Amino acid sequence: MSGGGGAAAGSTGGEPRVVEQRGLYFEELEEGVTYAHRPGRTVTEADNVLFTTLTMNTQALHLDAAWSAGQPFGQRLMNSMFTLATMVGQSVSQLTQGTIIAQLGLTEVSFPHPLYHGDTLYTETVISGKRLSGSRPGQGIVTMEHTGRNQDGTVVALATRSCLMWTREAHTGQPGRGQGNGQETMPV
Repeated sequence: MSGGGGAAAGSTGGEPRVVEQRGLYFEELEEGVTYAHRPGRTVTEADNVLFTTLTMNTQALHLDAAWSAGQPFGQRLMNSMFTLATMVGQSVSQLTQGTIIAQLGLTEVSFPHPLYHGDTLYTETVISGKRLSGSRPGQGIVTMEHTGRNQDGTVVALATRSCLMWTREAHTGQPGRGQGNGQETMPV
């Protein structure tokens, strides 16, 4: 904390304000916009072995270096379910943290290029559709297209995801204030 005895930076002289990280509400998500999620995630052999064994996937392409060396890619591959889960996870803090009700489904999942130990996964999401729910007032269905790329820009994973999202007013009782950056301030 800095000295000086004055009001805290960003305060209005009264209560200090807190900025809480959250995802975006239904009305804040813009169709056609690309949301780039950072930082990237460098994946490791330990990630691959742990995830693969936790999920009881005994595929030698993830666990057996000697055997995998003789296969077409010449080395072990990151478990594609780890890649998918990480890609979706990278989007959470920017898009759905605290504003999602439920994930409704994943479709059109593909892995056009392997992800290897030591690669860095970067994810981008485009909102490809959204509509208010006809049966659940204050909620809407959002379709997200996730693209995962390695450090060279090569696409390693694609997935279309649908989520049930809150509108701001239904979730907080506060009307929307236009397009925001996902940050909401409130008195402590």
